[in-house]
Amino acid sequence: MTVTALTQWTLASLPRQVAVPGYDRSVLTAGIVHFGVGGFHRAHQAMYLDRLMNAGLAHDWAICGVGVLPGDARMRDALTAQDGLYTLVLKHPDGTREARVIGSIIDYLFAPDDPEAVIERMAGPAVRVVSLTVTEGGYNFHPVTGEFDRDNPVIRADAAPGAVPATVFGLVTEALRRRRERGVPPFTIMSCDNIQGNGDVARRTFTAFARLRDPALAAWMEDEVAFPNSMVDRITPVTTDEDRESVARQFGVGDAWPVVCEPFTQWALEDRFPAGRPPLEEAGVQVVADVEPYELMKLRLLNAGHQALCYFGHLMGHRYVHEAASEPAIAAFLLGYMDAEATPTLRPVPGVDLDAYKRTLIERFSNPEVRDTVARLCAESSDRIPKWLLPVVRERLAAGGAVGRAAAVVASWARYAEGVDERGEPITVVDRLADRLTAIARTQRERPTAFIENRELFGDLADDKRFVEPYLRALASLHARGARATVEELAERGEVS
Repeated sequence: MTVTALTQWTLASLPRQVAVPGYDRSVLTAGIVHFGVGGFHRAHQAMYLDRLMNAGLAHDWAICGVGVLPGDARMRDALTAQDGLYTLVLKHPDGTREARVIGSIIDYLFAPDDPEAVIERMAGPAVRVVSLTVTEGGYNFHPVTGEFDRDNPVIRADAAPGAVPATVFGLVTEALRRRRERGVPPFTIMSCDNIQGNGDVARRTFTAFARLRDPALAAWMEDEVAFPNSMVDRITPVTTDEDRESVARQFGVGDAWPVVCEPFTQWALEDRFPAGRPPLEEAGVQVVADVEPYELMKLRLLNAGHQALCYFGHLMGHRYVHEAASEPAIAAFLLGYMDAEATPTLRPVPGVDLDAYKRTLIERFSNPEVRDTVARLCAESSDRIPKWLLPVVRERLAAGGAVGRAAAVVASWARYAEGVDERGEPITVVDRLADRLTAIARTQRERPTAFIENRELFGDLADDKRFVEPYLRALASLHARGARATVEELAERGEVS
């Protein structure tokens, strides 16, 4: 098959099996500035906007992407060469693949190149939403206390008088300062990261940064800037060279950075946009008054379920999520965790059958076409476990419930963090605290509670025997019998004897 390089000018020559934008991109204007243009944003928010635009809507809500980190230069180069276009490929479990070119991103600014251009774009009245997928760690808050880390050297440098903004906090607050000074109403800040109460977290962190520079600006932001909460969901693996080759081979598209993902997608969004918003409900978004039931469902079932799977799966020798999820013992353990420990902490979720949702999760995890890696799920655990799993533990303990399965998940993380698998092969631990965690984990055969005594991550859980005892039994079993025997017992009994 002939391979055509993807640009605005080659859309008409792409194979008919590739869906392309059915709207005139030349009339689009950017109403959204988005920080963190990675795979997930392009599989999710940008896709929903493209869906609206194909329906003749939201043509003044196109996206201007922004990169802040040095590594974002690669995305700048890829999207600039392709006029903001990219291929989104849905991978169905039966092997069917659907390809669509997404056209909702019309510009990309790399902040280190020209921070002033980024600030002025946001300061202009056309931009009414600034959205974020900067990962859980990008909000610069303590994983246990939730307090903004004012002592972070990068933050201190950005907050210094006369500093040229270099972080998302500095860039956004400076843009808001200019809008306030010019009498332009503020934009809405919309977090789309996997954090409980992500809008509330964004409010705390952005206003905390603003307070370092200008307390009056912070007070104005607290009164005038909206920070809606949201829940987002679509499994989106990191794009590989194999994916690029497959898009070229199967669809004839030469795309430097396509996105592959599962068919399932969900977005629940709090309806709090004083400056206006796209009609996202027309694209299948659940626009609701209260997002919390949806976000707790997702964080405590899907996200915590991923953590329940990944460490055991890696220690058992699996490198892809579908391989681990297809293990009967792991699937049974996951359902046991979701039914017995996570679900009792949830409120009813309007419009969602939780039993069907949990069965769907196992099916999604088992999709062999997505080829999501276990390593991706194991990464940055010190940001994920405290936000996704430990709230379940604390609520269950407060209610007098059992936490054997959740404690075992923490034990599997502690065993994984030792950095050596059951065959003596090295494990590459990817985490902002990797060196410290591995050093602690390697002492736990002599001092079994060493890992959970890290109060920065676990608070006072090491003082509660209802958590400590099942944790120690699971950790001892992992050391003595290995991951397979441990998870088989957990699947059968719910805890390790």
